[in-house]
Order: sequence, then structure tokens, then C-alpha cells
Amino acid sequence: MLHWMQYLRGYVKVKVWGYSTERLLNLCGNHDILVWDIADHGGYTTMNVSVRGFFALKPLLKKTGTRASVLQKYGLPFFMSKMQRRKIFAAGFVCCMVFWILMSRFLWNIRIEGNYMLTEDVLLAYLREQGVSVPMPKNRLQIAELEKALREDYDLITWTSARLEGTTLLVQIKENEMPDYEPQEEDAGESAGTDLVARRAGTVAYIVTRSGVPQVEAGDEVKAGDVLVSGAVPVYNEDNTVRRYRYVQSDADITLRYTDDISVKRDVMYDEKIYTGRRKKILTLGFYDREWDLKLGRIKYEDYDVSGEKTQVRLLDQLYLPFYYGTKTVQEYRMARLEYTEDEMEGIMRSEWNKIITTLEEKGVQITEKNVTIKKNETYWVLNAALQLEEAAVRTAAAAEPADAGETADTEP
Repeated sequence: MLHWMQYLRGYVKVKVWGYSTERLLNLCGNHDILVWDIADHGGYTTMNVSVRGFFALKPLLKKTGTRASVLQKYGLPFFMSKMQRRKIFAAGFVCCMVFWILMSRFLWNIRIEGNYMLTEDVLLAYLREQGVSVPMPKNRLQIAELEKALREDYDLITWTSARLEGTTLLVQIKENEMPDYEPQEEDAGESAGTDLVARRAGTVAYIVTRSGVPQVEAGDEVKAGDVLVSGAVPVYNEDNTVRRYRYVQSDADITLRYTDDISVKRDVMYDEKIYTGRRKKILTLGFYDREWDLKLGRIKYEDYDVSGEKTQVRLLDQLYLPFYYGTKTVQEYRMARLEYTEDEMEGIMRSEWNKIITTLEEKGVQITEKNVTIKKNETYWVLNAALQLEEAAVRTAAAAEPADAGETADTEP
């Protein structure tokens, strides 16, 4: 606090030499003249004294036979005096302060933390739909409404927190580690009963029915859309005639067997970039969504790649501004036509086969039989795979009403 008071009033650093410097310091104390940062340099002494105190030193200097000279001037009065002589600088300083104050009233950066399953692009797009984007006035932000909207529109989000830090909007979320997924039935109500329908053509390899009436058995050939298990359960009269139908949710374990042919073709020749080692650095400046390259001469490379990074300007820790700077690296390359070796082609085909297996496993498809061949020539290699597959290729659908169903059919959930 004392330092700020001294700065506002102004003070000077003086050099004192002469007959009796020690007596001068004692007289300063007797006359309430504040001096500080006193340093003895042998032939002379330096100290700080306020502007008012410096003018009060004149009679004491004569009395003690000492002399004093000003080494440096500090404080607001001297700064303002300089500014009066440098009007352009003063005007620029004022304009700069006004600019920073105006920029600090806008949102220039959005940071999202805690998201794992929801990508940052998805959340930023959602924020734009809610009217939150860069730039925008900070007083238009409705923090509480934004937090509530995130929780209501995304079941995966269990907790949200949004706050302003300078010109940055920090959005923190917590996702549900085990989200509840409800199976979606196609055209099936909860109480109307459902059928199990084949999603593709094949042979029924396995069927065990827990609820509903099976329409097929193991070994039967079916087409896509055929009903495998009906949700319409007949209720019989004593004479074995159907009195009515009771509708249930069909439930069964069904596996369909089918064949599929997969072919993958890969060229022996390929194009590759060969970098020559010639490169050039370019300074980049940006404002908001615009960007300018400060090129040092024309780029004479015929083919080249450009890579780089840019940094957003910020003051202190969270006061981001709509300015960017960075560098780009331009690297020259030439295209070369190369040929894979036989070992490389075998590795490529092995990788393609592993991709096929992985894709089928992710879909829950089992390979029961396979016949894999590779044809080679000077131009390309072809992998042909004849596969026998099994999967639970069924879906639910609204229970179809039997042709002889009566109007009094009841429903069982």
C-alpha cells in the first residue's frame, strides 16, 4: 500500500555527496522528510525521496555543505508529464485500453471437459443450436438454462457445470458410465404382441422358442421377411377348433445359416510421396475465422504439403482474444510409382482377411466354413472367400393377425 502511495505522489532517486552526508540524513528525520532505500557507495550516497521532500532538502543541503542531483524520476506525475509530450502514444494507450475492455465483454473461446463418448464436435454443434457460439456478448449467456438443456437433451450426461473464466466458457460434464439402452422394436407396441421375422434369407440352423408359436424348424429355408415365430397364440375349443387368439411378445433363440462370397482386390503398384527435404516456414496471422499467410517470396515447389499449428492470443490465464498466430511448414515432395514386394502383398492380404473376420465378429456373425483363395498376377492380387455363416438374423415386428382370427381376440402383455 505504501509503495502505491509513493507511486501516485511521485518520488526521485537522488545522489548526495559532500562534507556531512550523515548530518543531512539526521536533519531529514528531524524535519519529517521521508527517505528510503539509502545506499552508501563510498564517495557518495543514493536514496529515494518524495517530490515534496526533495524541494524541502534545499536549506538542509546548504546547512550541511552537501550537494544533491537527481538520478531517476518515478511515479504518476512524471508519467503524465511524459504523456503530455507524447500525445500520439497517449492516445494509442487509451485506445488500446478501450479495445481490451470491449474485447473482454465477448466470449472468444469454448472449452469442454469430461466428455468421452460425446465428441467435442457434437457438443459444440449442440451449443450453436442453443445460440452459444464464438463470438457472442457474455451478458447473453444463460448459464443455468444451458446446464439444464444439456442434461435434458442427452441421457448420457448426468452432471453439468458451466462457468465463465475471462473470455472462455468452460463446460464440464460427467457421462453415465453404463448408459441404459432400450431395445427398439420395429412397428411393435408393448401390448399388441410381436412376431420374430427373418432379416435375411437362409436356412434355420437352430431354434428354441420361449414365447410364441414357432412357424419353422431347424433345416427349413426362409426368405427375408418370413415370420419365424408368431405372437398370435391360438386358444382351442374342446373339438380342437380355434376359439380365439391370444397375443404375446415372441421370444426365441434363432440362428440362420447362409453363404456369402467376399472378394478383395489390391493393386501391386502404388503411388507414394517422396519428400525431397526442401521446406519453407511461413508466418500465419489470423483474426476470428480469417487467416493471412506472410509469405517470404513465392513458393516454387510443384508439389508440396502444408502443415502447421496456430495459437490463440490470450492475456493472463483465461482472457482469450480473437487473434491467432502460428507457423506453417511447406514441404516439397515428388510422386513415385512403386511396386509392393511379394512379402508385402502377402501382409496386405493377411490384413484384409483379418479385417473381414473382425467385421463379422463385431456383427455377431460366426464363420462355420470357409474357402479362401488368392489369385496373383503382375498387376493385382485378388482374395476370394467363400464363407458359410451363422447369425441371429431376426427382428421384431407387430404380430400379424391370422386369417381365421375372430373379433374377440384378447391381448396379453
